[in-house]
Amino acid sequence: MSEHVDKSEEVISPRAENGRRAGGKGSLLVIFLTIFIDLLGFGIVLPLLPIYADQFSTDSGGWLIGLLMASFSIMQFLFAPVWGALSDRIGRRPVIIIGLTGSVVFYLLFGIATIYKSLPMLFVTRIGAGIAGATVATAQAYIADTTDNENRARGMALIGIAFGLGFTLGPLFAVFAVPGGDANPGPGPGFVAAGLSALALGMAIFMLPESRVAGKSASAVKKWWDTKRWRLVGENRAIAILLAAFFVCIFSFANFETTLSLLIKGPDDFPDVPFHFSFRHVCYTFALIGFLVALVQGGVVRPLTKYVSEARLAISGAVIEVIGFAVLTFAIVLAPPEQAVTWLFVSLVIIVVGYACLQPNLYALLSRWSDPQSQGATLGVGQSVNALARIFGSGLGIPMLKATLFLPYLAASILMLVVAILVYRASLLGRDFMVVDRGAGSGDAMNQS
Repeated sequence: MSEHVDKSEEVISPRAENGRRAGGKGSLLVIFLTIFIDLLGFGIVLPLLPIYADQFSTDSGGWLIGLLMASFSIMQFLFAPVWGALSDRIGRRPVIIIGLTGSVVFYLLFGIATIYKSLPMLFVTRIGAGIAGATVATAQAYIADTTDNENRARGMALIGIAFGLGFTLGPLFAVFAVPGGDANPGPGPGFVAAGLSALALGMAIFMLPESRVAGKSASAVKKWWDTKRWRLVGENRAIAILLAAFFVCIFSFANFETTLSLLIKGPDDFPDVPFHFSFRHVCYTFALIGFLVALVQGGVVRPLTKYVSEARLAISGAVIEVIGFAVLTFAIVLAPPEQAVTWLFVSLVIIVVGYACLQPNLYALLSRWSDPQSQGATLGVGQSVNALARIFGSGLGIPMLKATLFLPYLAASILMLVVAILVYRASLLGRDFMVVDRGAGSGDAMNQS
């Protein structure tokens, strides 16, 4: 979960307290590897968590498991600004080290919780991991400290790459942490995740210099719920509508992410489910999704942006998502049993293509339509909307699944149609901002139709 980064001040010659200089490719590589290795651990645990929780409880309505899944995002929403503010006072490096230490501890506890089959312990581990993981915003601040304006966007992209690789390769690591067949995966995934976080912690302790200079912070992290910021963003109708599309889109996809592993595992309380994957095949499926997202975004959508507008790509992505979730509903309810798995993977490919077209272009539109003088605030509101949507989507997805097996995906199909309508409506109102030169050394932002 990312946080708003204020770029109003520059860092001049940042140096670590121990005399090592922070900056340049070396520091960026270390922070990238630190985030990536930690996110590998997260990617290992994510596909298996709902299955563990379902095995350890008698939660027929799914509300407890839904709350468990939402607890991580809730803690990140609450603690990202806390860690950011603390890093402005004591430095980025100590906060990153504290967060990684927390990851080691809580992934170890996760492994122990699976040994004792304890749902309360799972809650402790997810709440703790959410608090520790909220330091990703501080890592963004570190990158802002160590890059200039020209290279900052490229530096920030490293976090996106780390997330993508972590979510793709994490489930593959999980395959080696679980036994073959349908055997219970046990504590292995938690302990492997803890080991990876310990490796990242060691890198941070021994290789990561401090980036912050007292009084010269490039990245003062702001509070999430700044009413003035929300009011200013809401005054732009196009952006307000686009943010509504954001919420509905992320809510729908969080439903999908949270419920997919339970759906394809086919637990005992879903007697009509046509899928019965082993734990290893669950992990392979999540790895395939991560790989396809990276492939489609990099190999298809990115080249298309040269020829097709962001609005059209986003609308097309939403329509593709409608089709994908409808096909998934068909695979669950109507497909012949011997064809159900085939239709499942057809639906996953369609959903991934739609997601790859939709989400990046929503961010692009949000950035393009924002006044450059308040773009950071607008993007910060966008991240808040993203976090809130994940909280509600994660919390409601499993209760919907337990109520009716296909309900999360039928709802997602309908809601994605709403997203397409909202983006189309916003595109009629939205305008790019451009800087108009009004003389040497001056310029104003104006709305460009």
